[in-house]
Amino acid sequence: MLGFAPMLATLDERTAPADPLELFALWYDEAQRVVRPEPTAFVLATATDDGRPSARVLLLKGFEARGFSFYTHYESRKAAELAANPQAAMLFHWQLLERQVRIEGRATRLPAEESDAYFATRPRASRIGAWASPQSRPIADRALLEARVATLAREHEGREVPRPAAWGGFLLEPDVFEFWHAGPDRLHDRLRFDRAASSWSVTRLAP
Repeated sequence: MLGFAPMLATLDERTAPADPLELFALWYDEAQRVVRPEPTAFVLATATDDGRPSARVLLLKGFEARGFSFYTHYESRKAAELAANPQAAMLFHWQLLERQVRIEGRATRLPAEESDAYFATRPRASRIGAWASPQSRPIADRALLEARVATLAREHEGREVPRPAAWGGFLLEPDVFEFWHAGPDRLHDRLRFDRAASSWSVTRLAP
């Protein structure tokens, strides 16, 4: 642990915040301060409408009371699976803190204006890359991709790069949180929060 003493060293259902988002915010803030690289990295798991799963690592771009936001190409595999089956799961694992958080819920597209606002903050090269890459689709070779980038860079020279219509954000609205903290002798602490109308119920799970 490199001498680092995390906050809330143990998870206790009697003293944990009633709102799991408050607990997530505490852990996330701590990860932002000490975890390197990419404290925002998480695994997104999706499934086809007939239940075939897939998973990949993304970067979280924001969270608030309504949910967790991330961005992708709307013609990618993940987006196609979310369109067919909007139920998804997120997993944050911060090894340095010996913690992980699992989140389950329904993912829907963010409004276009929110995607526009986020896209405008991306580096120019990343914006051009979003136009150049037919994400998740077969391509002949890398040279073709690099040629598309060069062509688009010339086409947009001296002007803004707008967001492609096929690129944007998703919002995952959580209905389940599970917090895990490593314990001695593998007696880990696990708390599960389930949404119940306008509040949350909390349950301790065996490790």
